[in-house]
Amino acid sequence: MKIGTFFFKVWRWASVLLVIGALVWTYSLFPEMVAVDFSDTGLAERYVNKEHIFYIVMGLFLVNNVLIAGLVKQIPNMDAAHLPILKRDVWAKHREELNEHLTNWLFCLMAVINTIMGFSLFALATINSDNFKMDVFDFSWIYYVGMALLIVVFLLPIRLFWTPVPKDRI
Repeated sequence: MKIGTFFFKVWRWASVLLVIGALVWTYSLFPEMVAVDFSDTGLAERYVNKEHIFYIVMGLFLVNNVLIAGLVKQIPNMDAAHLPILKRDVWAKHREELNEHLTNWLFCLMAVINTIMGFSLFALATINSDNFKMDVFDFSWIYYVGMALLIVVFLLPIRLFWTPVPKDRI
């Protein structure tokens, strides 16, 4: 197993644990009505019931992890000629490497979505908590981290522009 594959699998499972832990922890901390939308001054404008937040996040979590995991399992069965990549004929000859790249990309996508959801839940719980004196503007870093992670996810397929090197040339 390559180090990249190991990293993406560990990150995916750690992000799953992050979302589940964040969901359980924040559900126990949330007041009955949770502030989810804030004005420019930082005052809460909209509130949502904590059960609705739980069901929305759980639904997103299940859709993210079940659908993408199902797609990962179908990658070896897909014909390389139908994949949206350049130089399909060359990649078809190196199917194991192509499968690994696509699997790593999808695992990274799952991990990024889970990580953003986990951080967002922690931020929402902190903002709605009476124990902390933080406001919504203290968590603007989540937006930048999320955007950076999404850029990384969409830069990973760039590797598919270069064809693999045959093993006899190494």
